[in-house]
Amino acid sequence: MSSSDAGQLLPPSFEQFLLPGPSTVSLLPVVSVLLAIAYTAGIMRLRRQGQRWPWWRTACFLLACLLMAVVTGAQIDAYGQLMFSIFMFQQLALMMVIAPLLVLGSPGTLLLRATPRRGFGRTVLRVALCGLRSRAARFALHPALVIPLMLLCFFGLYAGGVADVLLRSPIGHIVLEVVFLVVGILITAPLVSSDPLPRRTSYPSRMFGIFLEMQVHAAFGLVTLFSATPIVRYFATAPPESWEVDPVRDQGIAGILAWTFGELPLLALLVVTLARWQRRDRTRARAAQDSSDAETDAYNEYLLQMQQRAQDSEGDRRS
Repeated sequence: MSSSDAGQLLPPSFEQFLLPGPSTVSLLPVVSVLLAIAYTAGIMRLRRQGQRWPWWRTACFLLACLLMAVVTGAQIDAYGQLMFSIFMFQQLALMMVIAPLLVLGSPGTLLLRATPRRGFGRTVLRVALCGLRSRAARFALHPALVIPLMLLCFFGLYAGGVADVLLRSPIGHIVLEVVFLVVGILITAPLVSSDPLPRRTSYPSRMFGIFLEMQVHAAFGLVTLFSATPIVRYFATAPPESWEVDPVRDQGIAGILAWTFGELPLLALLVVTLARWQRRDRTRARAAQDSSDAETDAYNEYLLQMQQRAQDSEGDRRS
């Protein structure tokens, strides 16, 4: 953002964050609108076919699209180009809130169920299935990539100086937002997705991955909070002087956000994972009990038949 554009902004406040964004339209708000339209069209097609779709999945996906449009399209995006704390809020919202909500909406399952099997829809289905079954998809969703991706997004981009270079242009800012969203999806999908993924992660591995993610958030938050110098030099001079923003103090706020706001969604994912693990174990135990009962009933029936045959044979000999 240029200095003239920054000078037109009032000091940051909640009211200013929610105002309409600049005249230039960024990428993610457009993507969020297109995703919401496509998702709604898929639901309408299922209803015309007499099929149901869980309302809570619809709510999760559309809420994610709304939040994405606000976080990257409202005026908060302009403040995110000037202050580290606002930029960190955008990153955490995209990675830890919007991405999980998109995954919980099960867009892959909706795509497979609602897409027509003829014409262009058949081509779409082939491409989607080939993508899901590809080696690239299996590699991208491997649980071993969770921690490297988290370290890349927090320590690599900031401490490595990549963010300092990209943030100096609006295009670089958008690139970082896209990276945060994609990484959030890759991290979240193996944990809570119900779509037909190319690999399934065991529940112990999911719990271990969430635990490690929480440690990365805490470590980066502490490093940022207690650093005496700006980690990203761009934010040291980006805010207008009239705002009287202390870069080190603003960086400390970003660290607190990384530690607290970043941890809360992980705790929610932890609860969801535990609930699903318990539900799966109950289902398996019930199925095993039903199978055992069926085998017991069959064995008792077999004994009754044998006893009846023995009684019939004894009666024939006596007669």
